[in-house]
Amino acid sequence: MRALALDTPPDIEEIVLEGYRRMTPFQKLRRVVELGAAVEAMAAARIRARYGPEISPRELRLRLAALQLDRQTMVEVFDWDPEEKGY
Repeated sequence: MRALALDTPPDIEEIVLEGYRRMTPFQKLRRVVELGAAVEAMAAARIRARYGPEISPRELRLRLAALQLDRQTMVEVFDWDPEEKGY
């Protein structure tokens, strides 16, 4: 079997994979949701670092949405052009 993570020793990777095998579907779904929230929190921190902590909640949500949605959707639905205003 090919290693999933090149920087993780195979014995440790097997321990992690075995832990995932033992998880219920609900536990796996909860893990995915938690990881998604962590990614969003990191993206929000990057946006605040770039545009300042005083950024409005609306602008923060728009910039986060622009990271996930295509430009056309952002312009048509939110009147926000990421190419002009940034991500």
